[in-house]
Amino acid sequence: MQIRNVQEQDYLKVISVLNDWWGGRQMSDMLPKLFFVHFQSTSFIVEENGEVIAFLIGFLSQTFPGEAYIHFVGVHPDKRKDGWGRELYHHFFQTIKQKGCDTIRCITSPVNKGSISFHTKLGFTVEKGDKMVDGIVVTSNYDGNGNDRVSFIKKI
Repeated sequence: MQIRNVQEQDYLKVISVLNDWWGGRQMSDMLPKLFFVHFQSTSFIVEENGEVIAFLIGFLSQTFPGEAYIHFVGVHPDKRKDGWGRELYHHFFQTIKQKGCDTIRCITSPVNKGSISFHTKLGFTVEKGDKMVDGIVVTSNYDGNGNDRVSFIKKI
């Protein structure tokens, strides 16, 4: 298994498993096809026997030179202890560093305790927010009314 850049045709493979990987949560609306068309050089996928086992969708900020953003990451539930999430993140770090970036940002939902733990173990710090949810600093209404998010930042 190897990490490779996403291609446009990978979209259907990823979107067809997305909600299942999140335990039935409706996540597919958060990942439109445009990411598989316009951000291929900074987005990656891992397949095993033709099936997606992990992916990372990221891009360089057009507003903040030197910054990159990780938009979406998924790992097959049966493969989550195999290190593919960590591998994808490190691959992204190397890629964006070569493109002149030294800062990475991303967000997650405050209900996603596994994601929060994963990011902090990778050296991300939680950015200042405006309220606490279950002991975690969040930015309220980040993704619309009632959609609070935990914002992360990492310097490389």
